[in-house]
Amino acid sequence: MDSKESKKDSLDIAGRIYDVSDYKRKDALSSGLAKTHEQVSDTYTEGEMQSVDDDVDGKNIEIKGEEAEEESQ
Repeated sequence: MDSKESKKDSLDIAGRIYDVSDYKRKDALSSGLAKTHEQVSDTYTEGEMQSVDDDVDGKNIEIKGEEAEEESQ
């Protein structure tokens, strides 16, 4: 592979973004994109540890996670 082809391949790889089909593909790039997407999605969904929500009167209501719910049972 000459340097022009190598540079083109590198640009193609660098330009890749996550696609749902990456979960089904077996190549290293797709696997990495799928794992990274899963990690970001989990972190985004989990949110902060001490998250609160505002009620109608403007008071903060603590949103309890799974651990807090298990301890209260």
